Amino acid sequence: MVTYVLAFMSALGLAYFGGGALYQFILSLAGIFYKNPEQRAAQRLRRTAIFIPAYREDAVILSSVKAALEQDYPEHLYQVVVIADQLTRPTLSKLRQLPIQIVEVAFEKSTKAKALNQALKVMKEWNFEVAVILDADNVMQKDFLNRINDRFEAGARAIQGRRAAKNFDSPMATLDAASEDVNMHILCRGSRTLGLSARLAGSGMAFDYRMFEAVMPQIKAIGGFDKELELRLTEAGIRLEYDHEAIVFDEKTQQTQAFTKQRSRWLAAQYTYAKRFVPAAIVALITRGNLDFFNKAIQMTLPPRLLLPAVLMIGALGNALLSIELAAAWSVFFVLNVASFLIAMPSYCFRKENFSALLHLPSALAATFKALTQLRLARQRFIHTPHQAI
Repeated sequence: MVTYVLAFMSALGLAYFGGGALYQFILSLAGIFYKNPEQRAAQRLRRTAIFIPAYREDAVILSSVKAALEQDYPEHLYQVVVIADQLTRPTLSKLRQLPIQIVEVAFEKSTKAKALNQALKVMKEWNFEVAVILDADNVMQKDFLNRINDRFEAGARAIQGRRAAKNFDSPMATLDAASEDVNMHILCRGSRTLGLSARLAGSGMAFDYRMFEAVMPQIKAIGGFDKELELRLTEAGIRLEYDHEAIVFDEKTQQTQAFTKQRSRWLAAQYTYAKRFVPAAIVALITRGNLDFFNKAIQMTLPPRLLLPAVLMIGALGNALLSIELAAAWSVFFVLNVASFLIAMPSYCFRKENFSALLHLPSALAATFKALTQLRLARQRFIHTPHQAI
């Protein structure tokens, strides 16, 4: 009797974790065939607001703002808007010397969604057409705004650019960079190849201004506002595009502790939105055929990508004494999962100088497991990941 119960539980686990592995493999394989859309030069340049929420980001905000002011785009057609949340007086003084707009905010509990909503209220009278969202450490490639403008000319209303690593100065930063590139390959390149919406990554994003202005007040997220945003946009039938050549350089986590904080924030948001949106997504699929929204909601239910190979390997080994058939099934999905990572990994992962980063994989796995223990805290308050000047 005990054997049958264990086998049944193993089969249920296989259905969940194996399903996640199969989903990832299909998108990873599809990502190979992604082609960035051909673009014609736009006939009109759009007025663009670049919003940079900066919560205690004194170490990086000045350099990021100065870089943002160097776009190959007419100066009078874009405005950098720094949302200053608990920046120091010396930092604010230096920012005021630059040709930017500063929106100072103060919240009892700070969140990125609150900061953006306050900035939208302050900037309400400005006649912007495009909203670009950056993190305080982000540096746009100089043609970023031009590429985004061309995509809007072609009819896009929401675009995720490619977040490329700014730094590879520690093994953890290299792993974080690889994780970002794998996510982009699977959830942006793979999804768009299959005609589904790309993921939103929280920064390096651009939206039709009026659409963004209308949807943001609905978002009350403590963490992972981008996840709620992509769910609400796909629910409304908005396709989330991806541009692999619209590049934003992003600082990668250098320390294990920061990696844990980052993952706990992401996982808390993922499971919170799964609970909130999956029922509505099922109804939308049945009544309106909204596969895109359903797909986004299902992504919120998937097991953590970094932990999945370890769980599948443990499942295969654990079932060896229970059932050869189950052990074989777990092994097949383990192989598929490893293959999906190998397909999606960027070429720099296979360079000799980066092999040492692989030795830190156990630390990354431990950090992700630890993140699972901090989900309750992440649901209650915003967990800030500090950045450093590079």
